[in-house]
Amino acid sequence: NECFILKNVNDTASDYRFILANRVLFEEVLDLLGYELIVRDDQGVITLNNPNGTGRVHFSMLESILLLILRLLYIEKMKELSQINEVIVYLEDIYDKYNMLGRGRLRKDQLLNALRSFKRVNLIQNLDRMDSGNMDIRIQIYPSIMFAVTSSSLEDLYKTAQDRLIEFAKGGDDKLL
Repeated sequence: NECFILKNVNDTASDYRFILANRVLFEEVLDLLGYELIVRDDQGVITLNNPNGTGRVHFSMLESILLLILRLLYIEKMKELSQINEVIVYLEDIYDKYNMLGRGRLRKDQLLNALRSFKRVNLIQNLDRMDSGNMDIRIQIYPSIMFAVTSSSLEDLYKTAQDRLIEFAKGGDDKLL
């Protein structure tokens, strides 16, 4: 019932060890079901892949944008860290990145609802109470964020964005996303 099993998260650490200890059995059973077990021990992440594209969590457009922002923040913070440690950002960091897109105002309730969705699938963990009114809420981004959006999905998104920009430049559709 988990989207991502993480080695360094208390809720899933025992599951992570169990799957590794029984990896061959898991791979055989999951293969029969049409899934591929992906183990990235270097990042401490276990996930499943279905080559047919089924069994995926679907996010709204806003959630997808926020997911990409979190991935970008994760990559930026990882470059800053000398060791692979916990990646922690503030709510304000997410707002700042979103505002750079020029898509209008992001309401706090929208952001908090999206973050709750990401927490349910083990992409993030809030370190402070989410309902407080301040911008200093800390969010830990898990390495699973790198697997939530595949490289091919990013390439498709890039291609779509390019096509829309070309259409916009020709005086077509005025909606970029």
